[in-house]
Amino acid sequence: QVVDTVIFIQNGMVGKVLSLSMQVKVPAGMTEADLARPIVVVTDFLTNKPEYELYSYGEETVVVPVKGESAKPPAHRLASAAVEDFFLKYSDRAQAEVVSDNKAVVRLPADCIARVIGKGGENIQRIEEALGISIDIEELQSSGSVKKNKNAEGQATVSFRTKMSKRMVEFFPDVPKGNSLNIYVDGDFLMSAKVSNNGAIKIRKDHKMGKLLTEAVEGKADIKLTRA
Repeated sequence: QVVDTVIFIQNGMVGKVLSLSMQVKVPAGMTEADLARPIVVVTDFLTNKPEYELYSYGEETVVVPVKGESAKPPAHRLASAAVEDFFLKYSDRAQAEVVSDNKAVVRLPADCIARVIGKGGENIQRIEEALGISIDIEELQSSGSVKKNKNAEGQATVSFRTKMSKRMVEFFPDVPKGNSLNIYVDGDFLMSAKVSNNGAIKIRKDHKMGKLLTEAVEGKADIKLTRA
């Protein structure tokens, strides 16, 4: 059975009608042709303007609003979150915004900016090389949405087993598929991930997080998983 029309009823009246179609295309906001994939495009039935796109990104299914030209590309939103998580190793608060394919603005508390930049800019240069993107550091203001560092202290942990393959670091937690878990190394938050359909969390070793987890596993660091 195929659903191609969704009707929203509000207060006994038709509030909105959306139509669904399957297309093979590059997701809105992305430009590389090799990123093309099957996408469910949700459009307004009356105006025929696209409003949302649904597609697989890694092992997750994402719903991305595409209304308005000001919407950030989904790849930039995902990259912003990854950059924020990286800088939380240096500060308990961070705010990041990927403004283009090769540049990000990171806002940090004033008292840690010098340490992040390093003598002669050596440290920030190493960070840029690790992330593969140019970084502008600005002082974090008190207003706005700020991601705070997390730690595993006081949180119920999830038991799991670890498997190291040639290309992957794999965790098999004792929770149902689809659950989101936080991964900590030596008490510090590293990343969040969702349990796949085969009950695993898989991270590629050539990925930045995969390299960190490989070092943690091989170095017998304290790795903990908690519910997100």
